[in-house]
Amino acid sequence: MTVYLLPEEPVFPPVEDAEPDGLVAVGGDLSANRLLQAYANGIFPWFKDEENIYWFSPDPRMILLPENFMLSDSLKRIINGKKFNVKFNTVFGQVIRGCASVPRPGQDGTWIDDDFIEAYTNLHFQGFAHSIEVFFKEKLVGGLYGVSLGTAFFGESMFFTMSNASKIALYALVQLCRQKGITFIDCQMETPHMQRFGALAIDRKDYMVLLAESLKSKV
Repeated sequence: MTVYLLPEEPVFPPVEDAEPDGLVAVGGDLSANRLLQAYANGIFPWFKDEENIYWFSPDPRMILLPENFMLSDSLKRIINGKKFNVKFNTVFGQVIRGCASVPRPGQDGTWIDDDFIEAYTNLHFQGFAHSIEVFFKEKLVGGLYGVSLGTAFFGESMFFTMSNASKIALYALVQLCRQKGITFIDCQMETPHMQRFGALAIDRKDYMVLLAESLKSKV
């Protein structure tokens, strides 16, 4: 396989040319135009080093259909207890910084550096990136952010500083997707955590068909 070095123009090679680990290309930038082109072509930036950005399209691809969300009895009790307050798009900057700073088990660091924060905050101001925010007694304790195009939502990252806060954020996202007619949530990489909520891994070619259909509509 060939890993492509991206030109200055916001174009990408076909995802079928990706490496076995999903790597499609390196280079380019995090401009809004390039990011939107990437998502529309089934590609996302995963991390960067001092010289390059690395763009991926994994196979299989994990997605969550809102109608397939699995609500456990324990999470239902937490929701019914009304312990948390959920808001949308009020503190996007705090959410993405929370995702960047909160340690995760099994990970040495994060790909969300200052360049990513600036790029996705720019997408937020343009109306493409969104945040789900979970508060406890007026303090932000969890949330998630992602990008929406057509009837697809591309989940990027989530965090919590209080138990169950990120689960509440995911539940709130699913409810919002149902209300807005979002057809699927892109979870990107296959993880047991998301499988517990009903996410499934599908072949990349099937994902691309689903993505193409979603881009024909607007919410």
